Amino acid sequence: MNESTLPLIFPLISAVLYVIGVVLLRRAADFGVGFWRTTFVANLICAAAFAPMWCLGGEFHLRLLWQPAIVALLFLLGSVMNFVSLQRGDVSLATPVLGIKIVLVAIFAAVATGDWGKPSIWLAAMLSTTAIALLNWSRAAHHHHVTLTILAAGASAASFALFDVLVQQWASAWGLGRFPPTMLAFVGLFSCGTVTQFPEPLSKIVRPAWGWLIAGSVVLAIQAILFVSSVAYFRNAAAANVAYSSRGLWSVALVWLIGHWFGNKEGQLGPAILRWRLVGAALLLAAILIVLA
Repeated sequence: MNESTLPLIFPLISAVLYVIGVVLLRRAADFGVGFWRTTFVANLICAAAFAPMWCLGGEFHLRLLWQPAIVALLFLLGSVMNFVSLQRGDVSLATPVLGIKIVLVAIFAAVATGDWGKPSIWLAAMLSTTAIALLNWSRAAHHHHVTLTILAAGASAASFALFDVLVQQWASAWGLGRFPPTMLAFVGLFSCGTVTQFPEPLSKIVRPAWGWLIAGSVVLAIQAILFVSSVAYFRNAAAANVAYSSRGLWSVALVWLIGHWFGNKEGQLGPAILRWRLVGAALLLAAILIVLA
């Protein structure tokens, strides 16, 4: 295993875990948990999961406490805008727009470091973005709330892209044992502000939903630890995002294989859609192989 491969291992594992976590949370959504309560519980569990990283050591910078605070705000903003684009806009339009995050990470990283990188990274980023659009292609000919969808999805992509780049830039001065857990502590703190948006108190969540909600949140917390740690330690957010974009491929595969267990009907899509998604999967694999080369 060469040095260029190491930064991609954790993001690839994270991509698989992300899809599993989302499937579990979607099952919780069937019980009416709702976005805001799911976000609150998931963020608190994620903050708790990051806390043991404190044992890895590092240096706590009180005067630089604004850095993890800003990164935490970007994470929450990205999450909220993602929710708006998917719930209030057109999903078939929002998902491809969200895919521009990969290119935005490459651009933001280049601006921040002054290093515009190898052409292969840019090619891989473009291929990944195109692949995400194809993997989420549908027959829908009419789009509603186009402006809202594009603005919200674009804001989400930009927020998450800047989040990755700032983690890459700022974490090294703190160390793995200080920056990620401090940042997630802020995420947990800021998430308390979402309580006012709850449709009902947490106590109203039915018992069967809690198992899916906690399981999905734990899986997402583990994948977040792997991805954020990879970006913070190896400082290659662009390559990490290309590998992480494979979650689009894994999501399609998982839906086809076991989606019926969760009542998902996407595996019954027509042959035209499935062919385009196959092309998207091929482009995504090509992008990952380019980064690995």
